[in-house]
Amino acid sequence: MGTAEIDSALQTPVALLVFNRPETTRQIFAAVARARPTHLLIIADGPRPDHPADLARCAEVRQIVSQVDWPCTVQTNYAEVNLGHAGVVRARSGFKWLFECVEEAIILEDDVLPHPSFFRFCAELLERYRDNPQIAQICGSNYHYKPTRDRASYHFSRYANICGWATWRRAWQHYDGDLTDWAASESRDQQLQLFSKRGERQFWEYTWRRLDSQQLYAWDYQWILACLRYQLLTIKPNVNLISNIGYGPDATHTTGRSILANLPRQPMQFPLVHPAAIHPDSPKDRYMQELLYTKRSLAGRIAYKIKRELLFMTRHLAKDG
Repeated sequence: MGTAEIDSALQTPVALLVFNRPETTRQIFAAVARARPTHLLIIADGPRPDHPADLARCAEVRQIVSQVDWPCTVQTNYAEVNLGHAGVVRARSGFKWLFECVEEAIILEDDVLPHPSFFRFCAELLERYRDNPQIAQICGSNYHYKPTRDRASYHFSRYANICGWATWRRAWQHYDGDLTDWAASESRDQQLQLFSKRGERQFWEYTWRRLDSQQLYAWDYQWILACLRYQLLTIKPNVNLISNIGYGPDATHTTGRSILANLPRQPMQFPLVHPAAIHPDSPKDRYMQELLYTKRSLAGRIAYKIKRELLFMTRHLAKDG
């Protein structure tokens, strides 16, 4: 089996979500240009009024993504002023516009650098599962640092990660950015029953309460809730195809050090080997719960911080594939 070669234009629409980061945008746009999509949709937030540098930086970003020198239909949805709430309003309104324009898309933010094989991986699986309502999205990231023994090229998960992903209009219709059902106590209790472990229930109740009370601004936790509520599955590759290069002081959300930052990318091998059955990979999902979605006691947080530091050092010894 061989890796993907970019020898023809990508027929699947690609959406870029950008803002004020020309350094990372330039790298991501170069990766998109190599894939040569025939349809490119660009969503951009506007400059913040209390950040004078934004005006020039936003303009530079838009100039970078305007350099489409291959046959391509380009659509733009640019906000002339900043829509607020740390990019959440722009993302939600942008995705609404996106799925009014196209039935399916590969989606990249301005700090998500894909391996070249990411595009073919998404395109093939968007086609394969297009009419399967059980599948919500395809994800490019794999946070399991241990090599997988699976023969299959990918697995299924109940957790919808959005670091380089692809989805369909038919799946996005389940998205409820305002958490309208969360306010009803009966619905809230039903949703918390989705989680078997106390720490996980506590994490999600705390997160969704903060979203509902506008103490936390995000758009992706609502998508995870929609997928859990409707028992939708995410496809995840058994190698990591995405590197988040945007962690740092100029980021909107990811300002600190993280074990998820700058992860090495590996090539996907083709032809894809498909799993024998469609069901969540429970051991991998338990790992995701422990890594990202568990509320811990003070002693548990200290122990886990040590574990995360060891994991951080282990992961970053590797090189990009």
